[in-house]
Amino acid sequence: MSESQRSAGASSAGPWELVAHLLIGTFFGVVLIQSEVVSWFRIQEMFRFQSPHMYGVIASAIATGVLALWLLRRFGVGALNGAGTTPEPKRWGPGAGRRYWLGGTLFGLGWGLTGACPGPMYALMGYGVAGAAVVWLAALVGTRTYAAVRDRLPH
Repeated sequence: MSESQRSAGASSAGPWELVAHLLIGTFFGVVLIQSEVVSWFRIQEMFRFQSPHMYGVIASAIATGVLALWLLRRFGVGALNGAGTTPEPKRWGPGAGRRYWLGGTLFGLGWGLTGACPGPMYALMGYGVAGAAVVWLAALVGTRTYAAVRDRLPH
């Protein structure tokens, strides 16, 4: 793959790479199911402050992410396209913080009502929960709608 293809995000994953991704994704889905992270009841317990289970999972995910980023930066490892591991700073500006609050609120409401966020949504479909397909379809419609109106939104 040429450097221009790599920087443009083009992928030329071979069949073994795709199999590896499928196996890793399947393992991740099994972990989500077995740890009950995708359980609607566990998510409701979290939002009602009835159980520390999900807070422990979220805290361990944050700690893992912090450690992973620290190690990547420590050893100078970046993305395949040459990008670094430092995210772009948020652009706050006048009134811009509202979009973060609004987006977070909408995400939280959707998560609380459906009991699924993007990762577990696929695990639930793989587990055979038919209602997850409805959530996936709604997420797809929302994503496509945003893509259609993004240029007209204040950024």
